[in-house]
Amino acid sequence: MSDNENSSSTNQQNFNPQHMPQYVYVTQQQNPPKKSIGLAVASMVLGIVAVVFSCCFIYVSIPCGIVGLILGAVSLATKKGGKGMAIAGIVCSIVSIAVVIIAAIAGASMYYDMLRSFGL
Repeated sequence: MSDNENSSSTNQQNFNPQHMPQYVYVTQQQNPPKKSIGLAVASMVLGIVAVVFSCCFIYVSIPCGIVGLILGAVSLATKKGGKGMAIAGIVCSIVSIAVVIIAAIAGASMYYDMLRSFGL
């Protein structure tokens, strides 16, 4: 029994909490919420539609260009995803609005020249 008592007292004396195994708890990181790119996509689509219809259908091109410009600006201002698409939508919208304005000025000028040639 003395051996048994001696070994248990030795075990108690050698106990050191620093030599205990350290457990590491790993938790899964939550992915940050995905940024919404809906406004940027809508801006780009409306800008492209406005550019395509700017030569023929002014009544479609002007509203699409204005709404596309607004949506692209809101998307950039709120710093949501799709920055490139928002910029593309803004550029397409501005180009289509500029083409419509230039076409309107050219049309008005031609109309005025036509009226002058007929003496009206």
